[in-house]
Amino acid sequence: MVRAARGEAIERAPCWMMRQAGRYQKAYRDLALKHPSFRERSENTDLIVEISLQPWQSFTPDGVIIFSDILTPLPAFGIPFEIDDNKGPLLDNPIRSTEQLKQLHAIDLQQLSFVGESLGLIRQEVAGRAAVLGFVGCPWTLATYVVEGASSSIYKNIKTMMFNEPQLLDSLLSHIADQIAEYVKFQIDSGADCIMMFDSWGGQLPPKQWDRWSRPYVERIVRQVKATHPRTPLTLYANGSGGMLERMGQTGADVIGLDWTVDMADARRRLGAGVAVQGNVDPVVLFGSEAAIEEAVRDCLTKAGEGGHILNLGHGVLVGTPEESVAFMFDLSKKLTYSSNKTPAAV
Repeated sequence: MVRAARGEAIERAPCWMMRQAGRYQKAYRDLALKHPSFRERSENTDLIVEISLQPWQSFTPDGVIIFSDILTPLPAFGIPFEIDDNKGPLLDNPIRSTEQLKQLHAIDLQQLSFVGESLGLIRQEVAGRAAVLGFVGCPWTLATYVVEGASSSIYKNIKTMMFNEPQLLDSLLSHIADQIAEYVKFQIDSGADCIMMFDSWGGQLPPKQWDRWSRPYVERIVRQVKATHPRTPLTLYANGSGGMLERMGQTGADVIGLDWTVDMADARRRLGAGVAVQGNVDPVVLFGSEAAIEEAVRDCLTKAGEGGHILNLGHGVLVGTPEESVAFMFDLSKKLTYSSNKTPAAV
């Protein structure tokens, strides 16, 4: 996977899945019954490692991503939150003023020791047979929660701030970017081979506004991380980002994650040869027949071409997805190699 992210020669496209560990797996649901608190599951080293390795033990993917949450680092730099099982993340004190901004401080990585310990243990377990992935939320996406105080569908408060108090929003995003950059370095130092950067709500911005309110802060993270860890691949993913691929490709990220609404061949042309890609099989196809799954995977691989491609879904594994379908896609990916005419062929 690391070689694919760097655009180096590979025999086949490596494969992992976003939301690889989670509620579609019976093993996870059984564990969640014993440990009903998501915060406990995502902040307890033993549970993080156990959950992260559940897909590895079931499917042996080419990448194992730590079980965590994009909001996990927020309390470590002054933004406490809770997670309601029905409502999702809740922040009692959303930041909407310069005075509130003063509560933020430099990230205290000791508060995130469970992340570092978990990455090290996962790395020991996979023992070089798969890449270990860390991940973070991008500043715009994290700021939507920090300003809105919860999940949102219209982002009224942060977009109002964007237009009416741009200096306040810039200060918030800059601070988040600097702390997340330190968090990325911490994950790499702890054992992560690659880092996913999720701008989950970046696609909610018009391209012009993404250029102003997301891209500079993503680039700020990339610059800081590459200054100290130049060889660690960074993947940037934003759901609903079909209109921004060229912009995403210019951020300095090594890999651009594609959702399923983008044609892989079009994305390759738009991004150019110097940028690797990840994706982009429609996650709903895993509810289909094995023939449908194989057709979708082969189409994706053929259009992606040889090298510089990490096979994945265009979004996370959906709740209710049959585990046998996940297993079939992983098994299929291992049977497909690049032929002399640069199309996938069975080994």
